[in-house]
Amino acid sequence: MAPALIVLDEHAVAEGLSLAGCMTAVRSAMIALSAGETRQLPRTMICVGERKTFAQMPGALGQDGYFGAKLVSVFGDPERPGRTAHHGLVVLFEGESGHPVCVADAGAVTRIRTAAATAVATDALARSDARTLVLIGHGHQAGAHLEAISQVRSLSRVLVWGRDPARAQAFADETGASLGLPVEAAGDARAAVAQADIVCTLTSSPEPVLQGGWLQPGAHVNLVGSSGPATVEADHEVVTRGRYFVESRETAWAAAAELLRARDAGLVGESHVCGEIGEVLAGKAQGRRSDDEITVYKSLGHAVQDLAAMAHLHERARS
Repeated sequence: MAPALIVLDEHAVAEGLSLAGCMTAVRSAMIALSAGETRQLPRTMICVGERKTFAQMPGALGQDGYFGAKLVSVFGDPERPGRTAHHGLVVLFEGESGHPVCVADAGAVTRIRTAAATAVATDALARSDARTLVLIGHGHQAGAHLEAISQVRSLSRVLVWGRDPARAQAFADETGASLGLPVEAAGDARAAVAQADIVCTLTSSPEPVLQGGWLQPGAHVNLVGSSGPATVEADHEVVTRGRYFVESRETAWAAAAELLRARDAGLVGESHVCGEIGEVLAGKAQGRRSDDEITVYKSLGHAVQDLAAMAHLHERARS
């Protein structure tokens, strides 16, 4: 008899996939990815119309384990040039019989697991006494990242900057109240970053919104918003000043925009990548070496992260 197929909408994902549980799942997935125990193919994309793309991300968590794919549509927003809408599903199969066992809203899964992965990297790389967080961007990922990072560091101050001051203020008011954290809207990105122990870039900007000269010694940077070679959130100096870590070397050298541009400018080579975050988590690569060192984590997103989150979600839903 085939196992029941569980279908979870955005609300069900948000209710069932806790950040703490997702962090545990993603941490294990990144260690397994670096150890060669998981399998995934590069993201593939098909044009289905003007400014309309269908993307697929398949992967498998291990031999005879869960496998599946994330399927996403990326459509340009005619009302907001330069912005895109993402919609999709993550489909999970079990490894014994090959039956599909869970289908879930991809937007909700991605929002939670992206923030969870950033928090795992922050916990591994940021100073233990990091207290001030700066968010560059105030979209749907900003709130999830604030909540996730607050679970790995005791934040005493949060600053959020975006191109729309009114939206930044609204985010600060709403999120600060809901999480019980001191969140302020920043009027100037440079001044905010100069105070930051942790910086997260969470934008769709095609040009740098973060400059390396703004960073204070000992800062940790999470580059999250750009997931392909066409958009870049940080300038060359962020890459060259920082001890640079990735999720996967192979994927980073194919799609990490900031790293690729620094390489093309002749500023860095392959040795600039100090390790994969899974290697740091497993104790096979050294992370931060001093309190004054700047560390950088580049997030691109991987199918095995989505599938690990889905496997955790499915196990909870089934039980």
